[in-house]
Amino acid sequence: MAPSLPMNEDPASVEAAAAAARARLVRDIEASGAWDDDPVWRGAFAEVPRHLFVPYYFVGAPETARGYERLWGEDPDPKRRARWLRGAYEDGPLATRVQDGRLVSSSSQPSLMAKMLAELGVRDGDSVLEIGAGTGYNAALLAHRLGDDHVTTIDLEPEITESARRHLAAAGYHPVVVTGDGARGCPERAPFDRIIATCTVTSVPRPWIAQCRPGARILAPLATGLVALDVQEAGHAEGRFLHTPAYFVPLRGSGRQETEPPQPGGLPRRALHNEMFQFLLALSAGSLDPMEALALWQRERPGRERFGITVSGDQEWAWLDDPEGPYAWPIPV
Repeated sequence: MAPSLPMNEDPASVEAAAAAARARLVRDIEASGAWDDDPVWRGAFAEVPRHLFVPYYFVGAPETARGYERLWGEDPDPKRRARWLRGAYEDGPLATRVQDGRLVSSSSQPSLMAKMLAELGVRDGDSVLEIGAGTGYNAALLAHRLGDDHVTTIDLEPEITESARRHLAAAGYHPVVVTGDGARGCPERAPFDRIIATCTVTSVPRPWIAQCRPGARILAPLATGLVALDVQEAGHAEGRFLHTPAYFVPLRGSGRQETEPPQPGGLPRRALHNEMFQFLLALSAGSLDPMEALALWQRERPGRERFGITVSGDQEWAWLDDPEGPYAWPIPV
């Protein structure tokens, strides 16, 4: 049974309820297999209090004029406070900032965060840059594992970085929080051993690669997937997509436009409703004609893990199975 807050809760009882909810979340993430490749992350999720990073969030409420309602930890109604705490520890994303009815910031699904952190392959002593500070929760998980001095998180919006800094301090973590254009990386804190993005990119920003040590890894959402790039030398990185689907808010900054991908006409409805074909359409947008993408999908029926990306100097291209194979196309930068 999910824990609930007592009618007249004191801080100790709130912490007890939060600890019970957090233990349940850890069990759910473990059952998903998200950190099978790096089970050390279990300790971070067991210790870092997610509810301190989401003092309020928004949930869908179609019956309201705005279409959503705000749950918060200081609500005078104890039942709504209990809903807030339970929701903070559910294995799902939480909308934390809405602007003109549009989601602009969120706390990601914890099991997806665990999967991304495990795939990042951090080692003791690694220096990590996070693109997209969000609530600060992901930076806290990294700081718990690596130590404050080894973690930098950056976001374009001062409001986001200020609240992330407050949340981190409340939870007892003090990584470096920078307000700036994440597309440009963070040269003053470089070089990095790992870069992890919690926002979607349409191409790999070159400054990220330039600010990495050889052997570094970059993990970023792109085209409804997660690509893991290994930096081999200056200006060159290559890697494949994970099997895992991923949907994040777009990276803002450096003139990047937050536009919806086009939905081309003339394609079979069955294909347009196929999640993997939508991934291929997004990955090939601006390079492959949609009918070419359809033919490739129908011929190969590939999963995400068969696709990859290579960045070499000013060139960037996506490919199926082999970077030098017959199925490759440029990614507009």
